[in-house]
Amino acid sequence: MGWTIIGLAFVVWLVLVLLFTPRIDYHVTSPLRPDSDDFLRVLESTCQAAVHRNNQVAVFTNGAQFYPAMRDAIAAATASVNLEAYIVQRGEAATMLVDVLVERARAGVEVRLVLDAIGSAGAGRDTVGRLREAGCSVSFYQPITWYRLHRLNNRTHRELLVIDGRVAFTGGAGVADWWLKPVHGRPAWRDTMVRLEGPVVAALQGVFAENWLECCGEILTGPRHWPALTAIGEAEALLVKSSPSDRATASRVAFQMLVEGSAATVDISTPYFLPDRAFRRALVRAAQRGVQVRVLVPGPHSDQRLVRLASRRMYPELLRGGVRVFEYRPAMTHVKAMMVDHTWAVIGTTNVDNRSFEHNDEVNVALREPAVTRRLSDDFEADLAASDEMTADLWRARPLLEKVVGPLCWVLERQQ
Repeated sequence: MGWTIIGLAFVVWLVLVLLFTPRIDYHVTSPLRPDSDDFLRVLESTCQAAVHRNNQVAVFTNGAQFYPAMRDAIAAATASVNLEAYIVQRGEAATMLVDVLVERARAGVEVRLVLDAIGSAGAGRDTVGRLREAGCSVSFYQPITWYRLHRLNNRTHRELLVIDGRVAFTGGAGVADWWLKPVHGRPAWRDTMVRLEGPVVAALQGVFAENWLECCGEILTGPRHWPALTAIGEAEALLVKSSPSDRATASRVAFQMLVEGSAATVDISTPYFLPDRAFRRALVRAAQRGVQVRVLVPGPHSDQRLVRLASRRMYPELLRGGVRVFEYRPAMTHVKAMMVDHTWAVIGTTNVDNRSFEHNDEVNVALREPAVTRRLSDDFEADLAASDEMTADLWRARPLLEKVVGPLCWVLERQQ
């Protein structure tokens, strides 16, 4: 009996250590307007990232646009293709990209893939075998082994594609059919990816190189991966990458600084909205000083029902503080974007939840370019038009089951 109690106590301790961390109460010493040079200088320093100027950005709305664009970019590769993904799931979308990866590998292009061992468990041995047989190098990030148990909760959540070191794609989507077409009677997911060209691509290549090195010890060198990059557009871009080497991650700092410094608008689209107390307070402070703060989240089509319930528990605090919350009706929305003051747009893989801010490897691109911000804002407005705005009365009228189950979902607020 004694050993049983000790064993159970150890398991409970292990779960707590692996899944939960103490909260950090983020705040800024003094807000900086996002359109100021001071803001840019502090953001570069605290995120340990440089602003890359003269980039070109194209925005792709939904899988019917971004998968063909990714396929065509891979088909044009002459030197290297590097893909990192949290989700690769066998199906039509995967076949579309795998076919062209195989063709390019057989033509002599170096093809490397980093796939999360848990998120891409559905890739299938046949898919991985086909890639390897064609000469592609495939590594799985953080496979489950006894000596990696302390890092079980650290996944690569990055969705990143770099072609010839010159063209890159990133955004919210992995590779699965639910981003491409209706699946099991459910509509295709709403999501956004961006294509980038210009000097910032070297930084995105560096993010891939980081986890490739961790997976297999190989340091990527040579012009095949690191060509000289020239000015090609007008967009200023800053790469914000996060890894849980410490709990205070760069993405969390960037989000906090942008919200705290906002002067006019904060628009956030996120599939999983579980902001910690510090971020909720930052949103409320912004709203109470006259900033229009709007948050767009999934409605009934959410793929994570418990997360949605946990998220809805936070609505009263936000609504009382002047934050407007909208739930998207047509489908599951998986867009991860934030637009601030018509100046900055952040697009990438980070959700507004503790898992993204403290546990996962993430990648985001912060863009300072009015045309790009307008393009993303236009999509945001279109999504709002297909959403229901949550009010205090609607929240009080929520179903009885949600009232009973919702309070039990608090456990997800630090873990998810």
